[in-house]
Amino acid sequence: MMMAPTNINNGSSLPQLSLNNGVMLKMKPSRIFKTAVENPAVSPGRPSFGPRHVTGICFNDRGDQLLTAAEDETFRLYNCKSGKHLKTLQSKKYGIDLPRFTHKSTAIIHASTKEDDGIRYHSLHDNKYLSYFKGHKGRVISLEMSPVDDGFMSGSLDKTVRLWDLRAPNCRGLLTLPAPPVIAYDASGLVFAVAVNNYSRILLYDQANFDKAPFLVITLEDPTLNLISYPPRPIYMTSLSFSSNGKYLLVGCSGNAHYILDAFGGHLIAKLEGHVGLERRSITAALTIQPDKGCSGEEVSWTPDSRFIVGGSLDGKVLVWDVQDLQVPQGPVNLKAVPRQIHPLVAHDGHPGISRCVKFNPRYGMMATAGAELAFWLSDTAPESDEVARDLLKRKAPV
Repeated sequence: MMMAPTNINNGSSLPQLSLNNGVMLKMKPSRIFKTAVENPAVSPGRPSFGPRHVTGICFNDRGDQLLTAAEDETFRLYNCKSGKHLKTLQSKKYGIDLPRFTHKSTAIIHASTKEDDGIRYHSLHDNKYLSYFKGHKGRVISLEMSPVDDGFMSGSLDKTVRLWDLRAPNCRGLLTLPAPPVIAYDASGLVFAVAVNNYSRILLYDQANFDKAPFLVITLEDPTLNLISYPPRPIYMTSLSFSSNGKYLLVGCSGNAHYILDAFGGHLIAKLEGHVGLERRSITAALTIQPDKGCSGEEVSWTPDSRFIVGGSLDGKVLVWDVQDLQVPQGPVNLKAVPRQIHPLVAHDGHPGISRCVKFNPRYGMMATAGAELAFWLSDTAPESDEVARDLLKRKAPV
């Protein structure tokens, strides 16, 4: 299986994919890795909590490699062009979560799940740790590389955000918050956002003046929740991501809705519906009164051209929302205004089980989804490049 680039603009330093409704409607799994996670043998009398899952996925800057982290304390590297598994590495001592490529395809950073709460800088080439970043007093629940340099940012259960640089072991900035934060950089690396649950606030900071007050404070309130129960069930935010054009902020949530905000004024623009939230581990589990993160956090993301949003669901569906015609309200923010409700353009059947991680490749016309298995998706309409054609002819040539 080969992955073909789809309308890549080679004249840009950050080429964007040109996608349309037809491409998004006709995507299908082209390769499924059923052994993406190791599951222990079930012994009599031992409780079973269901299959282990992939907890995080990440593409490198070039889009030709994919890294996964899983509950079996392994991280695995895949080639996106050939569709092959390249290597499996283990982190049994520290555990692994939130894998993130640095701007070198041979190095990553990741959070720990045991031993301590440090962030580890790891070389994939020779399988050794290059550095440790210590300071958090609680598990790291959000981790992002700067899109423009060697800086990165982490949010922890200790209610702090720390700003780091790969070249120094000590953090260069610290924000103390009233609740555990979720973080994201914008595409320029000049602005970052911090979501604070329990307060329904999203704070936007200037990267160069992070020690000052946020320049914008957004209150996330959904008036339609009053129609379901009163008082309304709180919104639990699990991820933030800016659109590539910088106009919008996608707020991923553990419940049955995600939200799109105006990144400049803070208006609530749209509510994405049609999926089953991942705050429960199984479809049969009952909802609690207080919302929880559950196993959500990486199940929703933008396509690189900011025209679509792809997301997972507890029932295993992979959904596509068309957000090409978003309209930003004018005037002051009205928290009582009902947001536009957007339902999926299409719901794809993918691999069995929870669609826990869903991301679109930043450079190529392919998508990856993961849960108990890992799937690579291609469009039926994707044109084959000359490189792919030559490879296919080479394979068919007689020996």
